[in-house]
Amino acid sequence: MTREEAWALLREFNSDPFHLKHAVTVEGVMRWFANDYNHPDEVDLWGIVGLLHDLDFEKYPDQHCIKSQEIMRERGIDEVIVRATASHGYGITVDIKPESDMEKVLFAVDELTGLIYACSLMRPSKSVQDMELKSVKKKFKTPNFAAGCSREVIERGAEMLGISLDELIEKTILAMRSCEEKYNGEIE
Repeated sequence: MTREEAWALLREFNSDPFHLKHAVTVEGVMRWFANDYNHPDEVDLWGIVGLLHDLDFEKYPDQHCIKSQEIMRERGIDEVIVRATASHGYGITVDIKPESDMEKVLFAVDELTGLIYACSLMRPSKSVQDMELKSVKKKFKTPNFAAGCSREVIERGAEMLGISLDELIEKTILAMRSCEEKYNGEIE
């Protein structure tokens, strides 16, 4: 599957600019982590998984990570992509446990990118370029801030990856810096 095919599929089921921006953000973050986890030959695959991870969320929120599997299988999409995208709903909507580095990273960064993005909007710069770990940690400890971003899932993700929460946050900030221009660009 090419990036263009993945984008067309995403647009078929999503039109909300917020959802599209989140998809492009997670795509860029996943591409960054593919290199960080020494999978340079899979950067495009990791990006497509990031782009499609919430394929069904806008139209089928009650069947999130379930309906997407059906949609992708009907279209003959590689089972690696189907499984990886669905695994980020582990313990929430599905029992597909993240096993590969790619699946664990997606599980760990999905909610965290939302929290970091919300933190960036509170900054004068409205950017992650000058974001610091301490700023995110402060907001992380404030349950009412970006309340939709599950702290428990983020912590479980760091644990799955075998890294500290601080390291996960720092790396995700760096990853978001690498793609901020793209996710702040116009969504076609």
